[in-house]
Amino acid sequence: MPAPATTPPPATPPPAVPPPLGLYCHVPFCADTCDFCAFYQQPPKRDDITRFLDGVGRELGLAPPDRAADTFFWGGGTPGILAPDALTRLAAEFVRANGGALPAEWTVELSPATADARRLAALRAAGVTRISLGVQSFDPATLAALGRHYNPAQIFAAWERIRAANFRDTSLDLIFAAPGQDEARWRRDLETAVSLAPDHISTYCLTLEEDAALYLRLARAAGAPPRPDAEREAALYRETWAFLEGAGYAQYEVSNFARRGRECRHNLNTWRMAEWLGYGPAAASQSGGRRFQNPADLDRWLANIDTAAGVTGTGAIAREQVVELTPELLLQDALVFGLRMNAGVSLTDAERRFGACYPAALRELGERLAAEGLLEITAAGTTGDAATGDAGDLWRLTLEGRLRADAVALAVLEAF
Repeated sequence: MPAPATTPPPATPPPAVPPPLGLYCHVPFCADTCDFCAFYQQPPKRDDITRFLDGVGRELGLAPPDRAADTFFWGGGTPGILAPDALTRLAAEFVRANGGALPAEWTVELSPATADARRLAALRAAGVTRISLGVQSFDPATLAALGRHYNPAQIFAAWERIRAANFRDTSLDLIFAAPGQDEARWRRDLETAVSLAPDHISTYCLTLEEDAALYLRLARAAGAPPRPDAEREAALYRETWAFLEGAGYAQYEVSNFARRGRECRHNLNTWRMAEWLGYGPAAASQSGGRRFQNPADLDRWLANIDTAAGVTGTGAIAREQVVELTPELLLQDALVFGLRMNAGVSLTDAERRFGACYPAALRELGERLAAEGLLEITAAGTTGDAATGDAGDLWRLTLEGRLRADAVALAVLEAF
């Protein structure tokens, strides 16, 4: 006699896989302020550096990551301004907070003046995998216009030391559209960068912040606020993309190029709306359903840590600019930042991931952008770069669209 039929128990859904996690550290010290820079920074006084190191250790203890991080990234400011023993101490704090595990990728930004053999040896011994050298230009006139206080010979010497230290990955940062820089000078910068054979190259169009020294200097000289030259910038963008592609550096984001497999994993995770925790003054975070920032002031940041750790403290550090991350906001940002990547964005995959739907106005916008030659809409998965989705689901900017990426981003925001 057959056994009575039974209804099988409902299948248990697989546990949700948390997104990749990155740990960021903002080292706010600079010996000199670059004329174009508007990031939070301050002079490197010995007592302040000691207070900073103490504060980062305490902040990591009060707000540790809830799982092992995939990437570390130290920026600034100038992380390399820290002495070798301070770099070793800071590295040990991060590895300890990460459960003793080294991340798959660990990037540290250096300037030519701070890439000396002892610092490089300390970083290499700590487990750093990637050095990003902030060159900006190899041309003396361009360096002077940007307020950079080093010369090409110092850049080349620093690069030789970095290569000799044998890091797994190397990167160069360049800036174009600087005052007085024409296409020929920029082309020479690109040629020089490629001749050094880095694994990764970042090229940033100069953005003039109103509180930066360069903005004020140009405004005084012209008697009016400086305005971007859109045609000149577009020509330099095109020159950059064509030259680096021909030299074996594939563009994977509007400003970033790499040899195959050498993309910056930390930044990719950020553009893909993963999670990151920022430590140090002015550091930003996206974690636990919130986006927030530390005060852009060493004393206020330390005071918040003191309060959280005090006898009557709750252990929770006070944050600034706190934003609750709704599914709709994450969906919006996934498209805004995802379109900066050459791989594009699968709308269906993003909707499934965040549990929200794109508005009808966005689909209409996509049709208009495609008609204007700014956007390609294809079946996801056909490029091998994006996850599989539905037909007509993958959005990628065309070359012209990448030139107008900021305007496209604004249109996307308006569609929401």
